[in-house]
Amino acid sequence: MTALYIMVGGFLGAGKTTAIGMLGDRLRAHGRRVGLITNDQGSQLVDSLTLRSRGFDVEEIAGGCFCCRFNSLKDAADRLTAASKPDIFIAEPVGSCTDLVATVTYPLRRLYGDDFAVSPLSVVIDPLRAARILGLVAEEPGKRFSAKVVYIYLKQLEEADVIVINKRDLIDDALSATLDAELARRYPRAQRFFVSARSGLGLDAWFAHITHARQGAGTAMPVDYDTYAEGEALLGWYNATVSVRAGAARDADGNRLVERLMALAQARLIAAGCEIAHFKMTLSPDDGSGEIATVNVVQNDRQPELAQSLSDDIETAQLVINLRAEGAPETLRDAVASALAQFIGENPGLVFLPEHSECFRPGRPVPTHRLAAMGEGL
Repeated sequence: MTALYIMVGGFLGAGKTTAIGMLGDRLRAHGRRVGLITNDQGSQLVDSLTLRSRGFDVEEIAGGCFCCRFNSLKDAADRLTAASKPDIFIAEPVGSCTDLVATVTYPLRRLYGDDFAVSPLSVVIDPLRAARILGLVAEEPGKRFSAKVVYIYLKQLEEADVIVINKRDLIDDALSATLDAELARRYPRAQRFFVSARSGLGLDAWFAHITHARQGAGTAMPVDYDTYAEGEALLGWYNATVSVRAGAARDADGNRLVERLMALAQARLIAAGCEIAHFKMTLSPDDGSGEIATVNVVQNDRQPELAQSLSDDIETAQLVINLRAEGAPETLRDAVASALAQFIGENPGLVFLPEHSECFRPGRPVPTHRLAAMGEGL
């Protein structure tokens, strides 16, 4: 049986995971079997926890992007096939990754065309970040990514078959029209959809397109891998897992915990001159409920948003932190540690026990395969 392979890319903080969850829900409601594959440079992913909490079968590829771990991508699909036989795979690549057509979808079609039909590549964008990077609104000095990070962002848009402008509710009609016109001017080949993954606005048209259309023939875009590597290396990665116990407090408000801790860390990151790309936390109680609290912030000047909340206080839980920002990894780690120390001082009854921590810059991307062109019939 040939399964459909859908890849939903886009820069850090664009809302890919929320959109993928909505797509998976829609497909399941129509009787389709869905397998999800998440991907990151580090391990212990908030995205995987979030999607599993919604009942999806999820395979996680950590330690490198799809392009550099192509064989692991195929292995993940094989494990999902053995476990639940999905007829649709949805893959979410690392948010700092580009050149996915040449290094993932073209090789997938060439090597495993009997197993997978490949959907057009969707690239999800946050409209406020896109408007800033494309020069449609003014940026305050010190509140922008470096040119080589922007290079990656623009390359993601350049290779998109479909550009999905998410979070439509965050911009007015005038900026929406201006952004649409600029995207059409710069990237005329790509189809565009304005959506809100949270509210469901516009999702039907996008979902119908990517489940029925197939990626066509074409030539992959050129990529300067030196600039690409330097851009990724400017981004710091910090992941941590922490055991939380209410201790003397007996129980604690988990929703308040993640919101307050993120706000404290965000303030420290801004003070240190870091530009946040995506900062996510989940808190998973050990009570077997399957509930999680999820909070995230996607820019320095945006407020943390509680996307999923807990219905009861916690006694014990696991806190998972994923932070990606332009800045030294050690600065990211220290900002979170300082915020945690302040939070503990404010809540002396709580006990936090570190379980896992990693901070690093992504290494140079070295694709397993790279096909510059794909002809008709494949």
